[in-house]
Amino acid sequence: MSPREPSYRLLNPNLMKLLMERTGSGSSITGRELAKQAGCSSTTVNDLLSGTKECVLVGTAHGIARVIGVDVLVLFAPTGRSVPVPHSEIPPALVRAAG
Repeated sequence: MSPREPSYRLLNPNLMKLLMERTGSGSSITGRELAKQAGCSSTTVNDLLSGTKECVLVGTAHGIARVIGVDVLVLFAPTGRSVPVPHSEIPPALVRAAG
């Protein structure tokens, strides 16, 4: 993720799992179906749920929240000065360029 691409950090993978059990429509949703409806890969959803991935681009965060049926800020926080992007999620090329 580059500094020009806004990203959102998942606040709590367990909350996302819980909300997937009963979405805004009252039904449950699988990770695969969530990914399909949100327009992202199932790997992205699975990585968020497992904690392997903490941040996604703004469109992905909004898509996931929309499908689950909650406001995006229930699940995600926009990254910036108060919510930094984890160092592990910054591409090595950007780290080298900044250093």
